[in-house]
Amino acid sequence: MNPLNSSKDGIKESLLTLLAQKAYRLGDFSLASGKKSSHYVNCKPVSLSGKGILSISSLFLEQIDKNDTGVAGLTLGADPLVSGVVMLAAQSGMNLSGLIVRKEAKGHGTGAWLEGPLPPQGSVITVLEDVITTGGSSLKAVEKLRNEGYIVNRVLAIVDREEGGKNAMSKAGLDLNSLFFLHEIVARSKILK
Repeated sequence: MNPLNSSKDGIKESLLTLLAQKAYRLGDFSLASGKKSSHYVNCKPVSLSGKGILSISSLFLEQIDKNDTGVAGLTLGADPLVSGVVMLAAQSGMNLSGLIVRKEAKGHGTGAWLEGPLPPQGSVITVLEDVITTGGSSLKAVEKLRNEGYIVNRVLAIVDREEGGKNAMSKAGLDLNSLFFLHEIVARSKILK
């Protein structure tokens, strides 16, 4: 499991610091959910860095069930997550498909919602997400995957903002496992100042 030559706890600690330094901002923000917040978390500066994606992927891969056939997520936040987990899985001898869920159907060709090597219908897919607020993005990905005949039982997120996402996932029959909660990132950010 140890691509960073560190323990799971060491990887998590290092990732928490990276998120507090590079992903978190305090200010006045409008979120994708439409809510206003004084806390903003943009994981892309971390998930698009070598150390960041390696850390995230190793922690996510550890939570992938042996019955999972693939991982998927809504573009753009999940793109590096899906790619990172699939690559690390291959290096570990696991065969996982990586699927990207479009926000709109492709306007030409097949009109596809899903990109990637499509596993057979009935396959178990885990959805990956960077930040969960209300859960809307993840639920959109889950809906598209289920409509294509896939079984989705779980969402893995980097950060849960603790604003209703977990409850929304539960209502949709999904388990939500997050690496971190917003309050942990805020606390680490205060320590680093």
